[in-house]
Amino acid sequence: MLVNMRELLADAQRGNYAVGSFSVANMEMVLGVLKAARELNAPVILQIAEVRLKQSPLEIIGPLMVAAAEAANTPVAVHFDHGKTIEKITQALDIGFTSVMFDGSHLPLDENIEMTKRVIEIAEEYDAAVEAEIGCVGGSEDGSEDIAINCTRLEDAIKFEAQTNVDALAIAIGNAHGNYKSTPKLRFDILEEVEKNTDLPLVLHGGTGITPDDFVRCAKTGIKKINIATATFDSVEHTVRTCYDDKKINGYYDLQSAEVEGAYQNAKKHILIFGTDNKA
Repeated sequence: MLVNMRELLADAQRGNYAVGSFSVANMEMVLGVLKAARELNAPVILQIAEVRLKQSPLEIIGPLMVAAAEAANTPVAVHFDHGKTIEKITQALDIGFTSVMFDGSHLPLDENIEMTKRVIEIAEEYDAAVEAEIGCVGGSEDGSEDIAINCTRLEDAIKFEAQTNVDALAIAIGNAHGNYKSTPKLRFDILEEVEKNTDLPLVLHGGTGITPDDFVRCAKTGIKKINIATATFDSVEHTVRTCYDDKKINGYYDLQSAEVEGAYQNAKKHILIFGTDNKA
């Protein structure tokens, strides 16, 4: 069933676990994620980032994501990730997305606050949730930029919450988009301080490559939404490649099944790590 992300994160705060937010690029990836959610009786979030719309146009992938969520037998939120423009954020809301992210992390804090408040005003008309980001998560969603990590400052998080009352806040604690060159050393000291001094559900971007133990620690320390993008794409590609190598693909529908399986296996693994199984 299609639900508001706000509900999923409130449940996660009460249950002390994190909800997986899985980036998708086509129908097969949507089907794979929802297969895992159904099998494990887990709530999930389907998401797509604005930078990915060149490959998966919003007017095509968006209605598919919403329809799949509506037909699902577990709670599913549909989220617009890393929104950069009011135009595309509004388009996602018009399509039926139940949450949107405004990424103003590149802006001065006060400007980020003002733009986030503007997005919240728009989202309120749709009863949709809003996520924002402060500090800079390294890398970029599509690997086109090498953005340096700039960890979130506690005083900025406190000010941001007080002035926006945003539904979820992505913070930077040494995490980065894409594949890490080495195991990341997350700043749990920053996470603990932000969790202790704010009431917001916190979000971890750049989840690919973080260890299961660190994921669990994050989920128990205020992180209630964890984004998984690169790992999903890598899993789908790896599964397809392996099936070709093993001569298991003899036509298009075998290829389609391999894509679904890759997304399914990746989502299943992360749902179990995050502790969302049997939380639907």
